[in-house]
Amino acid sequence: MKDLYDIIGVSKNSSQDEIKKSYRRLALKYHPDKNPDNQEAEKKFKEAAEAYSVLSDDKKRAQYDQFGHAGVGMGGGPGQGGFSGGGVHMSMDDIFSQFGDIFGGSPFESIFGGSSSRRNVKGTGSDIKIKLKLTFEEIAKGVEKKIKIKKSILADGVELTNCPTCHGQGQVTTVQNTILGQMRSASLCPHCDGVGKRIGNKPPGSGPDGMVKKEETIKIKIPAGVEEGNYMTMSGQGNQNVSGVAGDLIVVFQEEDHPYFIRDGENIILELHILFPIAVLGGKIEIPTLDGKVGLKIPKGIHSGQILRMKGKGFPKIRSRYYGDQLVKIQINTPKTLSRQTKGLIKDLQNNLDPIKKPFRKIEL
Repeated sequence: MKDLYDIIGVSKNSSQDEIKKSYRRLALKYHPDKNPDNQEAEKKFKEAAEAYSVLSDDKKRAQYDQFGHAGVGMGGGPGQGGFSGGGVHMSMDDIFSQFGDIFGGSPFESIFGGSSSRRNVKGTGSDIKIKLKLTFEEIAKGVEKKIKIKKSILADGVELTNCPTCHGQGQVTTVQNTILGQMRSASLCPHCDGVGKRIGNKPPGSGPDGMVKKEETIKIKIPAGVEEGNYMTMSGQGNQNVSGVAGDLIVVFQEEDHPYFIRDGENIILELHILFPIAVLGGKIEIPTLDGKVGLKIPKGIHSGQILRMKGKGFPKIRSRYYGDQLVKIQINTPKTLSRQTKGLIKDLQNNLDPIKKPFRKIEL
């Protein structure tokens, strides 16, 4: 079986902060939204999440360090690899709940007024997950959006009976043999999803689960500075279960491509093409920013590849007064076709310029 530290890419002596940072990097790399229909990426995403669920817990980590996989109930039998021995097994809902903690789950709880902690509470309905595209300008300023969702709600007149599997308790108990002895664990009943009730009599027009569909428009206020992959959780706005208790609405943010800018954290990058005379003599050029067009001073003698920094013209950092910068990369355009007069002027210029003293230089890699 794979070593959990190797999966995360850290040493056994790594701090919790180092483990968290390494997991964050892996989760971003193999996130399902960035790797659609890629089973290998999904496998690595789950492996990293399951490894992190052990190493981020001091008690589980100590048991793993002392007894290995068996100490945390991950001791697979012959021919079993990875996590298939399964004391630690996580659904995608579990992983995304954990994912929120790494990508701002705790900060987002106070920012967005929601928490993913309700997901595993006994007797809640299923979550609804949607993707919401935002422009760079909306991300820079923050925006209020209206979104339409369809969710399942319990139909009027539904009759409920106790679940025959858990006898109305909502939980079932399992016993697992580990190197530390028998471990009892309680989990949600798989037949009633922890509700303890089953549908009896269904009113006309409802589905087999006693539910009907309802369309609803919801307003969400998105703060400035969110990033691709961040999400907000709206408590109680998901599907209802047979007890009428709703899950959550999870809104995952995506960034729309911009015609000029690319994003690098809180900074934005723009490539500016200028003519040779501007590069030699300098000048001022109006360029786009997230706040509209701004005049940028081009110093004389600038080179291709040189970067000019516009302080505070990038994205804001969430829950901070800090703003990133706009980085402008200069590219000098060399014309391919010239008039006879222009060629003459350039030849005259060439004859009047001093030769380059050291034309050959070592490249700094």
